[in-house]
Amino acid sequence: MSFSIFIDGGKSVPDASGVLKWLWLRWGRYLAQRHAGVSLAPKCYIHPDARIHPRGLKLSIGARSTVSPGACIQGQVAIGDDCSVNAYSILVGVKDGPITIGNGVRIAPHVMMFANNHIFANTDIPIHKQHVEAAPITIEDDVWIAGMVAITAGVRIGHGSVIGAGSVVTKDIPPWSVAAGVPARVIKSRKG
Repeated sequence: MSFSIFIDGGKSVPDASGVLKWLWLRWGRYLAQRHAGVSLAPKCYIHPDARIHPRGLKLSIGARSTVSPGACIQGQVAIGDDCSVNAYSILVGVKDGPITIGNGVRIAPHVMMFANNHIFANTDIPIHKQHVEAAPITIEDDVWIAGMVAITAGVRIGHGSVIGAGSVVTKDIPPWSVAAGVPARVIKSRKG
C-alpha cells in the first residue's frame, strides 16, 4: 500500500474530511504553488499525486475545484470554480494556445487536452525538428467531458454540453449539445 492510499483511503476525488486529509491536501497545494505562475483559490483541493506545473506561464485553479491523483495540468491553463479534473487526465496549454475552463465543469478520468499540434508536412525534415501550431481550447460553463475523451487545439465546447466517452473532439461543439464519436459530432440537443 502506498502512503497516498493510506492517507486518502484510495479515493479518486480528494476531500478534506478529517485533519490528516486536510493536511495531506495542504501538501498538494504546496507542491503546486512552489512553482512561480501558479494561482490557487483558497478552497481548491489538489491531491499531492497530481502533477501541476505552469512551464513558465500562468496556471490558475478556482474555488472548490478538485484535482485528483495522477492528473497532469501543465502550461497556460485557467480552471474556474466548482470544477473537477479526475485521475490521469492531461491538460497542456501553451503560450499561444491557452486552455480555459469555465465554472462547474466535470472532466472524467483519462481526458486529454493538448492546445498544440506537431507540424509534419515537410517530409525532408524530421517531425521533431518541425514546429508546432498552437490554438486555444475553451470549455464553457457547466460541461461534462466523459472518460477517455481527446480534445484537440482550437476547439470550443459550448455551455451546458456533454461529450460522450471515448470521443475525439476536433471541431467546435455548440451550447447545450450532446456530442459523441470519432470525430465527435452532435447527436442531440439538451434543450430538446
